[in-house]
Amino acid sequence: MSEKIEAKDTIFCKKPSLNLRGELVTIDKPWVMGILNIGPDSFYDGGLYQQTHLALGQCEKMLSEGAQIIDIGAASSKPRATALTADEEWKRLENTVNSIRKEFPKAYLSVDTYHAAVAEKTAHIGADIINDISGGTLDLEMAKTMAKIKLPYILMHMQGNPQNMQQNPQYEHVFKEIAHFFSEQLALFTQAGVADVILDPGFGFGKTLKHNYELLAALDKFKIFKNPLLVGLSRKSMIGNLLDVPAKETLNGTTAAHVIALQNGAQILRVHDVKEAVEAVKIVTFTQNLG
Repeated sequence: MSEKIEAKDTIFCKKPSLNLRGELVTIDKPWVMGILNIGPDSFYDGGLYQQTHLALGQCEKMLSEGAQIIDIGAASSKPRATALTADEEWKRLENTVNSIRKEFPKAYLSVDTYHAAVAEKTAHIGADIINDISGGTLDLEMAKTMAKIKLPYILMHMQGNPQNMQQNPQYEHVFKEIAHFFSEQLALFTQAGVADVILDPGFGFGKTLKHNYELLAALDKFKIFKNPLLVGLSRKSMIGNLLDVPAKETLNGTTAAHVIALQNGAQILRVHDVKEAVEAVKIVTFTQNLG
């Protein structure tokens, strides 16, 4: 009879918490956020989940595999992607968010939008978190809106916008410049009255291959902010280009990057492949918590 070993849950010196639906929820070990793209042109799985019944099926699969959050996106943010207006994005989101909220009432739902109007509308139909790739720079009403709707906010760094971000990204020091951006935007959102802010350094958003890996290596330095840290590495070109493989063959490389991120303090992984990410979290946290 084999002995079951229970790892001590001590991975974080101070465990971050989020106010979700009026309850203070502690991130006692890294969470996995499952990506649900419902638009036609996302870089990896565009078009697969445009129909509501297919989106519901994928949502059920990711939750059953251990996702703590489902991140619903209607607009592609890949390089040179066509921007949607707030009305266009809302039309894509409304029915799917309503349906998922009804079908999975206990699931935490994040909505991926940089439009303040969309953030407010989705908050009224069941969104729990707003995920803004622009960190409040593409819609200057976002800070005021987030203070009004009182949801946790994911503040991501992006140099430029999806239409131009990969044309010629440049930094004198990539970590220092992103840290400076976080400092300024955190002050803006905090002063507006936003209580819960998650930071995302924005891998692949206005960064070269070298910039991305410099950030991955320096990820633990973002602990200075005391905010939960989210990373979106899943199947991105920084992995495919380094390994010289297409996105469909980057699962192994994605897992390797996730392990490095977890070892360097990532507390939320935003992923396409939930099962593999959950297994990576389990192995890394068990190893770190021994002793």
